[in-house]
Amino acid sequence: MKRAICFVLMGVSGSGKSTFASALASQLKAGFIEGDDLHPASNIGKMSNGIPLNDDDRWPWLKAIAAKVGQDNNLVFVACSALKKTYRGYLAEQIGFECYFIHLVGAEDVLAARIKRRQESQQGHFMPPILLASQVAILEPPDKDEPHCSVCVSGSADQVFEKILHEVRRKLTG
Repeated sequence: MKRAICFVLMGVSGSGKSTFASALASQLKAGFIEGDDLHPASNIGKMSNGIPLNDDDRWPWLKAIAAKVGQDNNLVFVACSALKKTYRGYLAEQIGFECYFIHLVGAEDVLAARIKRRQESQQGHFMPPILLASQVAILEPPDKDEPHCSVCVSGSADQVFEKILHEVRRKLTG
């Protein structure tokens, strides 16, 4: 029997969480959960208006993500910023099976350019570039005691995908 494991692709906006989590799920025939789809309308409204979310805004969202992941009992990939250690601890505890975080890291100017391109191409994605600084400010990179790896997102999408896939396979076989 396969072990149940949840890979959370985490990091600030523009790091590629959704792109890579979706691609990994497709390649590995696994579940995929888009954290952005689980934001309440009030969160989307705030972000759309350039207002950063606070802890009170994020807890219901994290609860919804954990509940959705908990419905799966196999291999699942989640796109979720999981910016603070307390958020990651909550997710890991609530999911109910093994949880591994893949922290996607990139230079702030590169991420800001990606967010701007995404907003232009998707005609109004709710996360405007102006909110990147607020996410960077509250980001708590994973500690040594958290099950995680960090992957730099510089390079082509294919190169980054291969780096992440290597880490996922290493974790699955290790």
